[in-house]
Amino acid sequence: MDLQNTVKEALNALYHHPDDAVRMQADRYLQDFQRTLDAWQVADNLLHDPSSNLETLIFCSQTLRSKVQRDFEELPSTAFRPLRDSLNTLLKKFHKGPPKVRTQISIAVAALAVHVPAEDWGDGGIVKWLRDEMDSHPEYIPGFLELLTVLPEEVLNYKIAARPERRRQFEKELTSQMEVALNILTACLTISELKEQVLEAFASWLRLKHGIPGSVLSSHPLVLTALSSLNSELLSEASVNVISELIHYTAAGNIDGVSANMPLIQVIVPQVMNLKAQLSDSTKDEEDVKAIARLFADMGDSYVELIATGSDESMLIVHALLEVASHAEYDIASMTFNFWHSLQLNLTKRESYISYGNEACIEAERNRRLQVFRPAYESLVSLVIFRVQYPEDYQDLSYEDLKEFKQTKYAVADVLTDASSVLGGDATLKILYLKLLEAVSGHSSNEHKEWRPAEAALFCIRAISNYVSVVEAEVMPQIMALLPKLPHQPQLLQTVCLTIGAYSKWLDSASCGLSVLPSVLDILMNGMGTSEDCAAAAALAFRHICDDCRKKLCGCLEGLFHIYNKTVNGEDSFKVPAEDSLHLVEALSMVVTELPADDAKRALEALCIPVITPLQEAIALGPESLSKRPSRQLTVHIDRFAYIFRYVNHPQVVADAIQRLWPMFKAIFDLRAWDMRTMESLCRACKYAVRTSGRFMGLTIGAMLEEIQSLYRQHHQPCFLYLSSEVIKIFGSDPSCADYLKNLIEALFQHTTRLLTNIQEFTARPDIADDCFLLASRCIRYCPQLFIPSSVFPSLVDCSMIGITVQHREASNSILHFLADIFDLANSSAGEQFIPIRDSVIIPRGASITRILVASLTGALPKSRVDVVSYTLLALTRSYGMQALEWAKKSVLLIPSTAVTDVERSRFLKALSDAASGGDTNGLTVPVEELSDVCRRNRSVQEIVQEALRPLELNMVNVS
Repeated sequence: MDLQNTVKEALNALYHHPDDAVRMQADRYLQDFQRTLDAWQVADNLLHDPSSNLETLIFCSQTLRSKVQRDFEELPSTAFRPLRDSLNTLLKKFHKGPPKVRTQISIAVAALAVHVPAEDWGDGGIVKWLRDEMDSHPEYIPGFLELLTVLPEEVLNYKIAARPERRRQFEKELTSQMEVALNILTACLTISELKEQVLEAFASWLRLKHGIPGSVLSSHPLVLTALSSLNSELLSEASVNVISELIHYTAAGNIDGVSANMPLIQVIVPQVMNLKAQLSDSTKDEEDVKAIARLFADMGDSYVELIATGSDESMLIVHALLEVASHAEYDIASMTFNFWHSLQLNLTKRESYISYGNEACIEAERNRRLQVFRPAYESLVSLVIFRVQYPEDYQDLSYEDLKEFKQTKYAVADVLTDASSVLGGDATLKILYLKLLEAVSGHSSNEHKEWRPAEAALFCIRAISNYVSVVEAEVMPQIMALLPKLPHQPQLLQTVCLTIGAYSKWLDSASCGLSVLPSVLDILMNGMGTSEDCAAAAALAFRHICDDCRKKLCGCLEGLFHIYNKTVNGEDSFKVPAEDSLHLVEALSMVVTELPADDAKRALEALCIPVITPLQEAIALGPESLSKRPSRQLTVHIDRFAYIFRYVNHPQVVADAIQRLWPMFKAIFDLRAWDMRTMESLCRACKYAVRTSGRFMGLTIGAMLEEIQSLYRQHHQPCFLYLSSEVIKIFGSDPSCADYLKNLIEALFQHTTRLLTNIQEFTARPDIADDCFLLASRCIRYCPQLFIPSSVFPSLVDCSMIGITVQHREASNSILHFLADIFDLANSSAGEQFIPIRDSVIIPRGASITRILVASLTGALPKSRVDVVSYTLLALTRSYGMQALEWAKKSVLLIPSTAVTDVERSRFLKALSDAASGGDTNGLTVPVEELSDVCRRNRSVQEIVQEALRPLELNMVNVS
């Protein structure tokens, strides 16, 4: 009683106390209470107590539901009947509500049925038990109907801590009782006020893979009731749900499944088609129209393979779906978008026509179908354009509304690309060009031209750019001639700039491309001076044009540099944000790549001048001033170097530049090594210099490596490891660099293993762990001769064992990939010779590594990492065969039988053995996932498993 009163007081405080701190304390108390063994009895008592208020009833019903779902194993085996009887009493007590409480009790009973085998409920399991209860107590039928509705839903409820085998049995039990369930529902149809509830329950049961033939369902009273409800004045949501489920059911499996269910399809389709007129009936409620549209969309999605044949009957569905697509409400129209995509795939993919035999027949049938559906897709293009038009009040839209509008535009763009796949890009372009002309000419007499329809048409033209032929000569020249005449309204100009960028390949290939380029570049210049969004679009377009038209632009360097310098120097007339100015750096760098070496050297110097100058000025002000500067003032310039080194593809020229620039870089390294942002930016620039210059780097690379090696000891910046990874990739196999690299990796790894001595350090420094083990994997691939025989190799393996269970995803994955690379060493010819050294390190630690991996599978790491862990375990088992299987067996045997049964253990070990001996690795997936699920099924089981395996206590030696 004391505990019951405390719970009531805590609930009262949670809902009614004015002090936030008290409410939070009450919330914490109640959460902790729900995990206790006492919660069973207290929740049950309070639910039976007539004096409990609504808040108490809701909380206790939720508590009891979650206890049954997650903690049923806490109870003794004898508790099933008293618990079932108590829940049954509560179900009767709350059969008229409150609805929230009744639903929670129903889910609790259903969860109990998942846990407890059918025979414990009596002959026929829970369904027959429920039928008997309904026969004995007809006054409680509404409450029992809710239980009947939630039962099949719990088959896929993974909150229920049932073993996978038991879950499968439960699904079979329900499927075998399908006929009994439908008979109960059919009997309940006689009570007219329950019709809606009966249909909801029927829809729920249809979601099971039930196997009732379509010929049986086609004349079933429940199906006929649902179909007759479609035609009633008040469209029933439940009947729509039933028909929707029936449509999905008839299409489940392959096309043979559809033909087997043809009797049911022939009953459903005409009834749904009869609803077509209601789509355009303005007197219909919007929710009803939405429900009807959903049925048409379901038919389209489910019968797309039949529809794709282009028969007269299927075209009736297509025309209905066009009507849905034309609906003014986007939420309704967009229900069809998935159908148009699936139909497009069906019409264009060769696999759809395999049954037609030879190539000539395949091509003939493909062309026939494309012609049949051509008018539908032409209509679709015209129907969707208005969806992307800015609303008149666009300036007043909230952030969320703007975001939603953008998502609509992207969805429409996808529909247009589907149409282009069927019609061809050039044909789609003609339709859109006519819309653009209509938009432009429609307001020619008006001084303040309406820009929104033109912007919408241009957005659509941009969306299909990848489908328009680069030699299209009819429409594109006219569009390009029209662009300079459009008003410079910011949103329109932004879309104009993006459209220019999207057609950069056309500009390069078209015969008129060279003559069009000057006017195009003028538009982009205007864009850069209009607004930040316009400038960003113009900068992106500029990059595309310089990438695709680089040969044409080599003669225009002076003009290009004029734009570049204005942007990079941040002149007031230009509004290009710093991040977007990188597009211009990239653009010019790609044009410079096309120049001969001598010209490229001069052009590269010109590229670097506006970047060097502000950095030199910062250094000239002295060490104190440089060290106090905000990172952003330096990284904005250093990032430009990264783009120059990345995109000027002249290795020798870039190597000479980095050699000249090295004193400046060194000064920043020395004075800002404490600053992670500046170091990341500088290391990125150096990484691209190394990647582009390769072996032309000469002396500079040595100076760079000495610098980062020295600074890493003091400042532990992860990016020094990341830069070293790039160096290893380029120079790892170069014998002349061996001494340098050996010293580098030994110094970096020694220092890292001293930093990462326990799991807390891994958690505190995940970026260092991530980059350290990425570097180690690179060493295995590119310089095993330097890494594996080194003194740091065993220390790093020990270090990896400590860190496997770090919760940081990238760090954990890098460690696991590193271990898998060690185990897979025999797969590479370069690595084979080092297997004896590897084995001398791994075999003494093998049992511990295996145990940590098993612990990771069973709860030490999140469920999302199971794939990576299981691959690492598989690689270990492949390398060490029976020895590794013995390690795995010992580890799994540590898990108590209360958590894992012998059958589950042996299934896992057999699958591991089969996969390791060359069997199908896919066969490992299900047993691994099931072992993982079983060990994570609730908190207490997970704690028992981890307590048995103790992964954090297994590192073999103290890492020095």
